[in-house]
Amino acid sequence: MAQITASAVKSLREKTDLPMMECKKALVEADGDEQKAIAILKESFKKVSLKRQDNPTEEGRIFLKVRDDGSEAAMVEIQCESAPVGGGEHLGEFGEQLVLQLLENPGTSAPEELLKQSPSGGGDSFQTQYENLVATIREKIVVNRVVHVTGPVAGYVHHDNKTAVLFQASGSSDIDSVLRDVAMHIAALRPAVVKPEDLDASLVQAERGRLSEEARATGKPDNIIEKIVDGRMKAFYVEQGVLVLQPFAKDDSKTVSQALAEKGFEAAAFIRWVIGN
Repeated sequence: MAQITASAVKSLREKTDLPMMECKKALVEADGDEQKAIAILKESFKKVSLKRQDNPTEEGRIFLKVRDDGSEAAMVEIQCESAPVGGGEHLGEFGEQLVLQLLENPGTSAPEELLKQSPSGGGDSFQTQYENLVATIREKIVVNRVVHVTGPVAGYVHHDNKTAVLFQASGSSDIDSVLRDVAMHIAALRPAVVKPEDLDASLVQAERGRLSEEARATGKPDNIIEKIVDGRMKAFYVEQGVLVLQPFAKDDSKTVSQALAEKGFEAAAFIRWVIGN
């Protein structure tokens, strides 16, 4: 049996980032052959994945990058089992690489597609990095969602990295801080849709009918009833979470639509992610 030196263990640890005892055990099993030891350690990824496949992943982190000119943005959600892993350096470095790759290589729409790629500077594929990460941390980790959008776009990630928003606008091509302010508004106020027409038409029709009946009972003429109903529907839209009609979180004297219009923008779309939801 080959003698396993401290330098051999150290070398293997530097290449795999796995614990010293795991590296030594693999070298012993491989009779000192480093390449065989690496293959043995890779098998540990499959063992961890199988053992923990049913464990819930309710922790994690969302990674977001937006180009300085607001022309493109990307977002990646990685879920894991525990908060320490979610906030840890290893998962953080991996997530930052993934979201940068997604920003620089548009066209990827699924986590599996992204993991098949390799960093532009060379090195192991993201799938290999992912397997090494799982083998190192010994916890279930899931690259759950990825998205790439075009601008004008702004983004916001809450300080706990568990809530993030991408907000897209139309109109002006100039990027203004109001776009990020609206992204922050979406994170906090949790709108359901962008505009009234995005709501379920049957729901809107039912509410308009109910309000019409109430107004008609007052005996007012039809033209006045219509104005009354239109006014009350605005409150209904706000209750239903219509973004453009919500009072703007940064200045509630105006709506989100008004705040955007002042800078030449209209709300187009938003994506709001929360870890585990």
